[in-house]
Amino acid sequence: MLGDGECSEGSVWEAMAFASYYKLDNLVAILDVNRLGQSEPAPLQHDMETYRKRCEAFGWNTYVVDGHDVEELCKAFWQAQQVKDKPTCIVAKTFKGKGLKNIEDIENWHGKPIPKDKLDVVKDLESRIQVPNKTVCPELPNDDVAPADLSPISLPSPPAYKKGDKMATRQAYGIALARLGQGSQRVVALDGDTKNSTFSELFRKVYPDRYIECFIAEQNLVGVAIGCATRDRMVAFASTFAAFFSRAYDQIRMGAISQSNVNLVGSHCGVSIGEDGPSQMALEDLAMFRAIPTCTVFYPSDAVSTERAVELCANTKGICFIRTSRPANAVIYSSDEKFEIGVAKVVRQSDSDVVTVIGAGVTLHEALAAYDTLKSEGKNICVIDPFTIKPLDAATILSCARATGGQIITVEDHYKEGGLGEAVLSAMGGEPGIVVTRLAVTGVPRSGKPQELLDLFGISAKHIANAVRQTFAN
Repeated sequence: MLGDGECSEGSVWEAMAFASYYKLDNLVAILDVNRLGQSEPAPLQHDMETYRKRCEAFGWNTYVVDGHDVEELCKAFWQAQQVKDKPTCIVAKTFKGKGLKNIEDIENWHGKPIPKDKLDVVKDLESRIQVPNKTVCPELPNDDVAPADLSPISLPSPPAYKKGDKMATRQAYGIALARLGQGSQRVVALDGDTKNSTFSELFRKVYPDRYIECFIAEQNLVGVAIGCATRDRMVAFASTFAAFFSRAYDQIRMGAISQSNVNLVGSHCGVSIGEDGPSQMALEDLAMFRAIPTCTVFYPSDAVSTERAVELCANTKGICFIRTSRPANAVIYSSDEKFEIGVAKVVRQSDSDVVTVIGAGVTLHEALAAYDTLKSEGKNICVIDPFTIKPLDAATILSCARATGGQIITVEDHYKEGGLGEAVLSAMGGEPGIVVTRLAVTGVPRSGKPQELLDLFGISAKHIANAVRQTFAN
């Protein structure tokens, strides 16, 4: 069901183009053209011919009907069943408040209750029933669908990486997804024409019948993924550049409201993508997804943790977001390392640590490089990999912070607003004696080599080391 007012939304036409491209002849859209929007008439009002031409131009079999004529509607539905290789749109001309005196086709009634002294709607409608002694009740649909298989989904074998191997987490995602598809027929993958960059193409090569290309239409990409996940029939993973999910934020927040279980994977995060430039750099995605109430936010730092994040997503209720990176970084975990939602990893620790440093993704590797530099100077730091930004392992962070005199430094390839630093600040807000210093991207970035940009925006190893020295000096 579509309203004429919402046809001003681009997402409607993304979906129309998608449906005709895939020849979805089992799909019927009913476009209710009642002329009136919320605050004024819709742009086309009752220009039914223009609606017809638009739908036909998008490749739909189209019928214009009187939406108040039941026989005409039934005929259109019957005709739709006969048409192959095209979806059908039934463009129905209707009048809001049809048959109600002083209300029909009149503005300013949208979303408002009718006062009792204005009209007794129930009595008026009852008087129109032509067979008053017969209960009008449609037959319920048959509940003949087999129950969904809700058994846990697992990787067929542990991650096949060795410590020190170089692998970008975006590539590890594609490998993990293909491996997960081997473990369950319910796993499906979707992408927005970025499959050669997100590496979802690795899944497509093995399971083409379970891959859906949605092209550069991210609102529809998320909408189709949510549709796939409905009623737990499929475990859907939709991937694109993390920055492009900002285009689909409405669909994401509505997915949460609808209690959807869908997995979204955003690659090319932060300035570390380098030469692609600021339009492609996701620097607000953590803030976006942290604000979604049902969302679990994963930020894996190597190939092993990425594979485990994918596996956990497949078995986690609600919306899941995995943030993947472009640079190839060293594998730091063994293949048998266990990962859990909301449980951080302390990757460097000693009895003489002066500061707790928290990094994720590429900045964890910068923190480890800073650790080596500082260690050569006789200074030890505790380094934490949070693994999930939401929920955050506040207990581990607090324990390490207390052991380092309350000093925490967060470093992230993200804007300061809403990212890792703010998550840590929020978690530590009620704790006395805890000081959080945040290193993050400030200002609109530019194109350049990844390491140059990490340096330019103050989130590289040398800046972390300097922040530790400054904290220690203070």
